[in-house]
Amino acid sequence: MSTTTEKSAVAGSIAPSAPPDRSAAAEPPARHKRRRRFGAVAGAIWLFAITLAAVAAPILPLPDPAKITDQYSIPPFQQAAHILGTDPLGRDLLSRVVHGAQISLAVAIGATLLALAVGTALGLAAGFFRRSVDVTFDIGTNTILAFPPLILLIALVAVMEPSIGTLMIGLALVGMPTFARIARANTIAFAGREFVTASKSLGAGTFRIIVREILPNVALPVFSFAIVVAATLVVAEGSLSFLGLGVPPPAPSWGGMIAAERESLYEDPYLVLVPGAFFFLTVLSLNLTGDWARDRIGRESSL
Repeated sequence: MSTTTEKSAVAGSIAPSAPPDRSAAAEPPARHKRRRRFGAVAGAIWLFAITLAAVAAPILPLPDPAKITDQYSIPPFQQAAHILGTDPLGRDLLSRVVHGAQISLAVAIGATLLALAVGTALGLAAGFFRRSVDVTFDIGTNTILAFPPLILLIALVAVMEPSIGTLMIGLALVGMPTFARIARANTIAFAGREFVTASKSLGAGTFRIIVREILPNVALPVFSFAIVVAATLVVAEGSLSFLGLGVPPPAPSWGGMIAAERESLYEDPYLVLVPGAFFFLTVLSLNLTGDWARDRIGRESSL
């Protein structure tokens, strides 16, 4: 009797148990979803506000960001006329960070759109035609990715004259391989689908199939990832400006403002903290919004 019981116990201990139900684990909890949604909404509000301020900077009641006055190194919230304080030359910090947003956002958004357009076109061609086009695509993207991005940007800016156009071209070159690979992977996934085969059987041309059938399905994941790439390019532009390779003074930029006042970090830390806070909040907002967009599009594409 005891032997039978022991055998049953041993058999029960080694018998394969039912696989756990992973459906609940695969779906994020409601609290996590609410937190991600709240972060995305807060990030979108900040991005809207800073973009609106940057666009409307010429008509806002702000002093000239390059105007030197005798109001030297006033800390934030000490004077109503200079709510965020002034720098050692008496220039208004609020005006400088708002006008600096024009340069930082214009360079990052412009470079992102350029990288998106070129990278998506190359990815569509490589994923649809394959063979020699795909081989050339791999060689080109791997060559660009082989260079450290910051070193590549420094070399490009050192050869060309530092300007907004140079920064856009350099940053677009850095971001282009990412868009190209995403577009290529999605093109390969959709090129063999039934609606593409039906279009071919109906006599549709190559250009029409790519533009009408494949591109709309590729555009959504590419655009969702563009927000995260824009955050990366904001950091890259700030890094170049910090190294003195960005837009030359007296035009303000967040990275240039941080670099110019880094020696005053211990005496007047607000000179670095004010542009640094704008820089941090913008990059964080782009990341939060981009992560939410990618998660949302990923769930919709899995349905």
